[in-house]
Amino acid sequence: MTYLDGAYRRHRPEDMANCTELAVSAFPELADRIECFGADWLGRQFATDQGRIVRGLPQVLMLEPGTGEALEIPVDLATFHDKELAQQADAAAAYSFFQQWLEAGGPRPDYHQCVGYKRPLYLGGVDEVMNLELVDFEVYWTISAQFLERVRCLPAGTRIENIWIED
Repeated sequence: MTYLDGAYRRHRPEDMANCTELAVSAFPELADRIECFGADWLGRQFATDQGRIVRGLPQVLMLEPGTGEALEIPVDLATFHDKELAQQADAAAAYSFFQQWLEAGGPRPDYHQCVGYKRPLYLGGVDEVMNLELVDFEVYWTISAQFLERVRCLPAGTRIENIWIED
């Protein structure tokens, strides 16, 4: 099931556990708290967060492998799908950036793909179409988790050298 012309998709039920494991490998502090239910075209996963319950419902968390951030979205799962995607398409799924990608000739990712940063933003990459490429979703998350594990322990402002990202 996709929304916004393919900018967002729900995970298949049989893939949710694996997608959640990928997210936990990049964000280990969220283990036993999250269950991933969908992803956008940039490979950002969306999860319910049992650590944030409002009116008895877990709130949504956006996990960004390209920035290394986990962003709290103050809505539950149903509200995310019914309202947030429709009313806040740019905030929820970077919809205008998706349109820029398509206009520049980028393909729509299929279910097992995403459009990832060639050089992640936390390694000095720029948030522009020229820094994007079509990649395998699982590979992108696996590599991102390895990078994040190495850079999270560094003090802010640490210069990172000797990392090559090739096409």
